[in-house]
Amino acid sequence: MPMTTLHEMFVHGLRDMYHAEKQLTKALPRMARAANDAELRAAFESHLEETNGQIETLEQVFESLNVAARGVRCEAIEGLVAESREIIEGIEDERVRDAGLVLAARKVEHYEIASYSALAEVARELGKTEAAKLLSDILQQESAADSKLGKLAASGINKAAARDGRGSSGAARAA
Repeated sequence: MPMTTLHEMFVHGLRDMYHAEKQLTKALPRMARAANDAELRAAFESHLEETNGQIETLEQVFESLNVAARGVRCEAIEGLVAESREIIEGIEDERVRDAGLVLAARKVEHYEIASYSALAEVARELGKTEAAKLLSDILQQESAADSKLGKLAASGINKAAARDGRGSSGAARAA
């Protein structure tokens, strides 16, 4: 169905993110199980709870707009989730896998940050102040999740992966 108005595009964007968040409720437990680092595992588990809350918040946004809460396929998130599966299945060294999981999760967070930022802006333009506030709340959560992942990577996950026991960290520095 072609979109002809900003409102239709906005609802489509919301439905895209609704589907994305639902996909993440399936991916985050897999990522948590695959994580070796206890703090990373806890971050994924905590973000799963937050994601469930974000789904509820999106349902409130739909309700405020008097439109049905349903998803439309989000190919972007499906691709990002597929990347996380490749990391889980393709990297044997648990330290390197943890670094890969952080990378994959941060890609997801950046997609969500861009999406919720744009959706909140559109909501404001449409005069949907309640929707804009709710979307801004989700945006803050996603930004905080990205920051937490960045701190985990910087505080040791990436260093541990660089010391993978195969001498690749020295080769990488020399390159």
